[in-house]
Amino acid sequence: MKKGIVLKLFILTSALCTLILATIFIGQTLFFKQYYANRKINDIQINIQSFEKAYVKAKDNAKTVQKLEQKFYQENTTWITTLDSVGNIKHTNDFSLEIQLDPNQNKVFSNRVIHIPMYSFIDLEDMQRIQFHLEQGNRIIIDGLQQGDTVIPAILTVENENFTLENKQLSERLYGKRDITEPSTKELSKLYLSGNIKKVKLPEGAIGPNFIYANRVFIDRIKQFQVELMLNEKDKNLASLEIMDYEQNDIKYKMLIKPIKDVNGKTNYIFAMTSLQPVDEAVQMIKDYYIYLIILVLLLIVLVSFYYSKKIAKPLLQINDTTKRIADLDFSEKIPITTKDEIGDLSNSINTLSMTLHSYINQLQQDIEKEKQLENTRKEFISGVSHELKTPLSIMKSCISILEDGVASNKKEYYFKAMSKEVDKMDMLIIDMLELAKFESGTYKMEMDVFYIDEIIEYICEQLASDMTKKQLHVHKQLSKINVVANQFRIEQVITNFITNAIRYTPENENIIVSVIEENERAKVCIENKGAHIEPEHLEKIWNRFYRGNTSRQRSKGGTGLGLAISKNILELHDVQYGVSNTEDGVLFFFYLNKSV
Repeated sequence: MKKGIVLKLFILTSALCTLILATIFIGQTLFFKQYYANRKINDIQINIQSFEKAYVKAKDNAKTVQKLEQKFYQENTTWITTLDSVGNIKHTNDFSLEIQLDPNQNKVFSNRVIHIPMYSFIDLEDMQRIQFHLEQGNRIIIDGLQQGDTVIPAILTVENENFTLENKQLSERLYGKRDITEPSTKELSKLYLSGNIKKVKLPEGAIGPNFIYANRVFIDRIKQFQVELMLNEKDKNLASLEIMDYEQNDIKYKMLIKPIKDVNGKTNYIFAMTSLQPVDEAVQMIKDYYIYLIILVLLLIVLVSFYYSKKIAKPLLQINDTTKRIADLDFSEKIPITTKDEIGDLSNSINTLSMTLHSYINQLQQDIEKEKQLENTRKEFISGVSHELKTPLSIMKSCISILEDGVASNKKEYYFKAMSKEVDKMDMLIIDMLELAKFESGTYKMEMDVFYIDEIIEYICEQLASDMTKKQLHVHKQLSKINVVANQFRIEQVITNFITNAIRYTPENENIIVSVIEENERAKVCIENKGAHIEPEHLEKIWNRFYRGNTSRQRSKGGTGLGLAISKNILELHDVQYGVSNTEDGVLFFFYLNKSV
């Protein structure tokens, strides 16, 4: 069996781990790339919506918008900017030419000052090299397009410098491959303007507010979008977000364009672009790495599967061995629990079953022994009752016989009193027996009161004062005023039994000491009487019914022999500590009560 289960687990575990490894390899090499791209685009789409809300809230404030763009790049590794209705990047005055146009030319632009964005013509890092061609006051000629009151320059020529800057995407379409007068571009017209350079504005560095100038690929895609937008190759009224693919130098990009409305109600565009190069590199590295990884993982699978199989099989074999022992009623062996899983739960359940069966068998044996003891107790009880009733019945029978014979007619009153006394004793015995049976039934519920224990003791001592006076006994009380929680009537019964017992067995002219001692949350009640000691072997037995331990405690002293048994049951129903002990020259009965909070 052991070899079978280990082998099966080994084969199953190895096959499962190999399948998982193959699934991971196929998933990462075939599907991970697409999953990564889709997940990234979905995240960017969600974040673009947040960007749009923040952009609208910024109300076209340049600094706020630039901070939003930088934050978006830092959080998503995605370039983003906003374009105006003709495809120009908004807020580019920090990288532009300010030109004062000549009068007496195009009536729309005559004598106006315009800003031409320089990102359309030159890279930021090349600006220092050509800056001297663009000095203030130089004459400049602008070739381009006009849409409404907006200039879209295609070529900038500096007169007398033989220097030209060109937006190649736009100039090639205007002057090379296509005629601008085609119907699809009837809203546009070619434009020829001239003027003087008023100011050249350059950003302080590549890591400035408009740090996108440093990304040439991003700028080129914006310029291409502008050309398509101006030549109506791109729908100017995009209804929703548009996603496009772009590849350059074997690097794939995703472009996202979303139309929005500016504060003037014109259509602007959110333009974002992200690179998928990191995932391409990661997938390629995974393919190369998996050759070595598969060899290592397969070796680990074999080792781990073998160890796992042995580890799983071991507790199962232990469970099998232990259950066989339980079947033979051998409960001595327990299954060690080393895991907190189903096998550990099963082991724990079997151990619990073993302990429960063992406990039930022991309980059954104890019940049998208890039944035997109860049977003996019943016999002893019946014997004791018979013995206790036999004496008064014999006395009464003798008295009746004497009265019937008329032998002592002059002593009728004496014999009637004797019989009455014996009847009272039998009545007291029956009452105590019923009381004891009630306590021992297990159904009696003890209701609790709150009272001062010293007041109860004072009351009882007053009630028993005549009995103490008859024997000339001296009672010494050392009481503390303590409020306790108990059943007042039953505690009175216990104290009365203890004091009556002390009166009964204390020689004349001796002392009885009654004290209440406060101990933390409890009160200790003590009744000590001077007189004969109780033999040590009988100290525990005096609580039994009809106890007669020695000659000093015979029936002639009075009582039914049930008082201490009744007191014991009352105190146990209170769940308090009680006891009896021999003192230097007498016997001490004590019990504890809980103090009231």
